[in-house]
Amino acid sequence: RPVFFDDDNTQKDSLAQSRLKKAAENAGFTDVRFQFEPIGAAFAYEKTITKKERVLVADLGGGTTDFTYLILDPQKVGSKDRKNDMIASGGIYIGGDSLDSAFMWDRGTPYFGKNTTYEATPGKILNVPKSLFANICTWDKMNFFNGLKIQKEIEEYYYYSGNDPKFKNLITLIENNLGYSLFRSIEKTKIELSDLPASGFKYSNMDIEIDENISLNQYNDIIEKDVNKIEVYLNQFMETYKINANEIDCLFLTGGTSMVSAVQNLFRTKFPHIPLNSGDNFKSVAKGLAYSGYLFED
Repeated sequence: RPVFFDDDNTQKDSLAQSRLKKAAENAGFTDVRFQFEPIGAAFAYEKTITKKERVLVADLGGGTTDFTYLILDPQKVGSKDRKNDMIASGGIYIGGDSLDSAFMWDRGTPYFGKNTTYEATPGKILNVPKSLFANICTWDKMNFFNGLKIQKEIEEYYYYSGNDPKFKNLITLIENNLGYSLFRSIEKTKIELSDLPASGFKYSNMDIEIDENISLNQYNDIIEKDVNKIEVYLNQFMETYKINANEIDCLFLTGGTSMVSAVQNLFRTKFPHIPLNSGDNFKSVAKGLAYSGYLFED
């Protein structure tokens, strides 16, 4: 599980874990234990080292960014007494989904009516409220638009905007539940920009046509605010637990979001003299959980 399901609300965090446990039990598991994801990743990394290391693990996934600072030692593999090796853990509710939402707000929503105008009263031209588009910036919140009131509001904007095709796109997006497929295209752009200096934001479905070139610099500008939040939290984490950079022998990054260029640059800039390692970005946590399973034996 993430270190925190919710940044500020321990009740929500407990509720999320209880729901996760219930889901596992419903699937047939009878003995359910929990481990923080970055600790799982750390145990995977421990299998690859030859000497003791003080490691800062950053697990940057879809929903959260989690940190763990701990001591890894290949001589202790299999030892149950690891409590003193786990020094600090923390996390923030920002991940790849946040980057996709930022991209949708900046580059996606203009195709669905943001920045357009309407004229409900003759001679009085107004901007469509940007708040209307907040809930299409995460595909799972698009159910918000299923209410009759909001649907009527969108249809009115479509009419009073002179049947602007962008609002037709919005109606098509909502009525046909295309949010997930749209965000898959956004994710594809993000993935390609992890390796390329430019990529295309392309989406073609039911008369919605998007074909726009995006440079890496443009993408980095879009996600800058979220990357800065990760850095601010990391600074707070190190200050809270009194961790100095000279007390870190290695950085270990895992999770799909760790492959984002701006995220890589954040860690390379902040820790220029510390080796940066990564394992299988999509399997390290699962491998480490398997390796550390003995810790839960009664």
